[in-house]
Amino acid sequence: MATRNLNKVMLIGNLTRDPELRYTPQGNAVASFVIATNREWVAGGEKKQAADFHNVVAWNKLAEICSQLLKRGTKVFVEGRLQTRSWQDTDGSKKYKTEIIIDDMIILTKKNADGELEDADAEGTDIQFDAGTAPAADLDFNNFDLDLDSVTTEEK
Repeated sequence: MATRNLNKVMLIGNLTRDPELRYTPQGNAVASFVIATNREWVAGGEKKQAADFHNVVAWNKLAEICSQLLKRGTKVFVEGRLQTRSWQDTDGSKKYKTEIIIDDMIILTKKNADGELEDADAEGTDIQFDAGTAPAADLDFNNFDLDLDSVTTEEK
């Protein structure tokens, strides 16, 4: 019998800082950022809260879009897979980092008339991007300051 595997992550949270955009020596764009997710529970009749912080990585077109549209505090939905990488630091210790490599991103925050971020509460205000498609040319990006000319179409 064949063994089936699944590596899928879906998160809704807020960026803790602006995305960092870099390019590999081969010219591939890579953006990294951290998403905070909050959780609540009751223990012993007392309400408790905690936040978890998730390292997120986007590649190529999606990386460039993330670096242009996302800012600290933006609420987003991301979908992708977990990946753990390892390396040796300068003192010889082995280090590990688990990241979410995203394929899809939906912005759940919109800008109001003053340019301030606010939660998108009406249907149809979300804007979705994925790693396999370029943003549609007929979308209104006025609230997001997107420079479509700088988005490349190279794939990873």
